Amino acid sequence: MEKLKLIYDKPVAYEEAGPDTEEIWNEALPIGSGSIGAMVFGGVCKEKLQLNEDTIWYGRGGRNRVNKKARDHYLEVRKLLEKGEIEKAQSLAKDTLMPVPDQQRNYSTAGEVWLTFHEEEAFHHYKRCLDLNEAVVTLEYSLKDRSYQREYFASAVHRIIAIHQEAGEGETLNGCIALSNFRKNVEAITVHPGGLLSLTGVEGGGGCKYCIMAAIKKEGGTVEIYRDQIRIKDTDSFTVYLTIRSDFYQDNPVSWCMNTLNTVLQLPYEQVKQAHMLEYKSYFGRVEFTLKTTEDKEHLPVPMRLERIKRGEKDLGLIAAYFQFGRYLLISSSRPGSQPANLQGIWNRLEHPAWGSKYTININTEMNYWPAETCNLSECHMPLFDLIRRMLPNGEKVARDMYGLSGFVAHHNTDLFGDCAPQDSVMSSTIWPLGAAWLCLHIWNHYEYTQDVFFLREHMVLLKQASRFLTEYLFENQHGELVTGPSISPENTYIHSNGQSGQLCIGPSMDTEIIKDLFTACLKAAKITECEDEFTQRIETLLPCLPSLSVGKHGQLMEWAEDYEEAEPGHRHISHLYALYPSEQITFEKTPELMKAARVTLEKRLANGGGHTGWSRAWIIHMWARLRDGEKAGENVEALLTQSTYPNLFDRHPPFQIDGNLGGTSGIAEMLLQCMDHTLYFLPALPKDWSEGSVTGLKAKGAITVSLSWKSGQLKQGRLVVERGGRVAFRKPDSIGNIETDPKVHREQEGSYIVCDCIKPYEVQLTS
Repeated sequence: MEKLKLIYDKPVAYEEAGPDTEEIWNEALPIGSGSIGAMVFGGVCKEKLQLNEDTIWYGRGGRNRVNKKARDHYLEVRKLLEKGEIEKAQSLAKDTLMPVPDQQRNYSTAGEVWLTFHEEEAFHHYKRCLDLNEAVVTLEYSLKDRSYQREYFASAVHRIIAIHQEAGEGETLNGCIALSNFRKNVEAITVHPGGLLSLTGVEGGGGCKYCIMAAIKKEGGTVEIYRDQIRIKDTDSFTVYLTIRSDFYQDNPVSWCMNTLNTVLQLPYEQVKQAHMLEYKSYFGRVEFTLKTTEDKEHLPVPMRLERIKRGEKDLGLIAAYFQFGRYLLISSSRPGSQPANLQGIWNRLEHPAWGSKYTININTEMNYWPAETCNLSECHMPLFDLIRRMLPNGEKVARDMYGLSGFVAHHNTDLFGDCAPQDSVMSSTIWPLGAAWLCLHIWNHYEYTQDVFFLREHMVLLKQASRFLTEYLFENQHGELVTGPSISPENTYIHSNGQSGQLCIGPSMDTEIIKDLFTACLKAAKITECEDEFTQRIETLLPCLPSLSVGKHGQLMEWAEDYEEAEPGHRHISHLYALYPSEQITFEKTPELMKAARVTLEKRLANGGGHTGWSRAWIIHMWARLRDGEKAGENVEALLTQSTYPNLFDRHPPFQIDGNLGGTSGIAEMLLQCMDHTLYFLPALPKDWSEGSVTGLKAKGAITVSLSWKSGQLKQGRLVVERGGRVAFRKPDSIGNIETDPKVHREQEGSYIVCDCIKPYEVQLTS
């Protein structure tokens, strides 16, 4: 297994900067177990851990925020838009469609704890390291002539955060953990039997009750508890265990934390650590990615490596590490039984963070899960499906109350409680009724990669209900086509032919593209699960009535139903290129003319300053990959690192948003392997700089695992494991001379395409 260590040569200067300094926070290193996480600052004598738990959200659910006037006025808004009276339409929408109140709930921080390990004195030989292979942060340093080592990790097995400190040779340690908290919502700090110390709080707005609990396991010495501190004296080594729980799960947080810590305290530290690493590696170890380079820079601090890339140096090792860092973040923030990764995963420092650190579902949440299937982390996708199920009854109520329609609708945000009403009162984003539809496409995506029919059958109601709303929301335009409205092209502004600027519109291209995919997925899924009915027959009749994608006067893919000019040609959203990625509606094989238009669209947007945010840059990597332009894709990977990455490799929107990290990982995977119309394309967008390398364990649709190695930019070896049997098709690279598989596998060749088929699992070996 390749070495994947992110090195830092100094601690974070948090004491000088203060608690609210964003730049300083983005030098700390993240650890997480799916449900709990921490930022490790790496202090030598005094250390701070900033803590999060994924259900600590402001307030509670159950509110009906739908504007009571919406149901009686949205059709009037539609008519005004049809007549080109944009200003009147938006004025009416502001009064009658915007939610009351306009804010969903926001994610919050659990607070922080402080640890003391030594008396203040000068240190040297400092090294802080995040080992991506083991999900352990280590700290090495020297005080005078003695060397010390510390370890941090968050264990999904034991549901704890561990901090382990070893004494230097020939001495003992004194230490302390303090549950002092900068938050003002603390109810009590309590000492419990067995040396446990808890902090309990109530989140604002009548939100959850939660508990942070700490305990120390020691080798020798004594432990004493005073006020909000656990103090340890004269020990050879000690381990601090932390856990956090809220009452979101309807249990008693204090009792849960006590049981969790009492269980782990019975175990040797090494056993706890090994169990954590073994479980983590069962996810992380599925994929390896190496780019051969003549210069090993792994020993250099990450900030120095980023600066060198900015100066024009190449660092292929850091690109490979960045890819794996995204997988690390997804594993650490989204596990079966946890909540899905929000706008910041689980790492949030503020009570009221930017955009509420919610689930923004007009791109950001979807992007969080783009690497889940391709990068062999299907289980990490599951929390998203749990959230969609939680949204369903709320979305059905919003459909009735806001539109007088049946089915399941959500707009451009949701929260822990599955709120589906519009969010904010912002004309460019709020009234977009396609959020549930796009999320539900992840159900079909998961099925395509796993071939799990039981899963598909269990989630069929979501596909149908999201489709049902749209069958009723669609209406016939003057051309006899079925379109949406009022809606938007997130979050862009157009200039109508009459000179009025607007955001609300009729029939934006992205809506049509998502609806085509959703209706198609619903029909296929109904056939597979044998639940076809009158409703699916209706979808089948509506599908051909949706508009076709069109090319505008500049040769670009049209973003709106009419060929409008853009008020902001360099806008960060390029929503209509959804058809290029993540959809497969635009491909070289099926729609070469639309591929030309997609390229014109992308070039025009970038020429005017687009791609300036982290997640937008990540999406652009996918677009260049689908356009099979490896050089442009590679340039944007480097731009992501140089322009949109903090010292700890967090994505810089700014502020930190995890979607850029996870989208960057997915984009790199898309450069190495593409699967469209269930046909595989190997190394479709390989930059010249990536001329030699290998990747193992990527996933393709059809439950296929793919491993590739290449040299001089040409595929040398490949291995396809078709785990459930069935058909696999791939484009044969010119460099491949031999294709071997089981004699029972039926194989045929059509031009440059190879098709294999067998009812049982099988392998295909490719060699040059």
